[in-house]
Amino acid sequence: MTEQKDRLRQEHARQDRLRQDRLRQEREEIATRIANFRATQEKFERAREEYFETTMENARKTGRPSFWP
Repeated sequence: MTEQKDRLRQEHARQDRLRQDRLRQEREEIATRIANFRATQEKFERAREEYFETTMENARKTGRPSFWP
């Protein structure tokens, strides 16, 4: 009887370790995905800012259109 309880405890401990490992891996994957998403968003923000600056520079260079008073 004790041997059977020991085996059950060992099996439960093994399953708990596997569960903990799986949860750790999932958390790591989520953290990696979030970091990648943030990096992509920052890249898009830089591109928008660059586009805005370039557009404004070009607009300032050309002056006013003739139909403006």
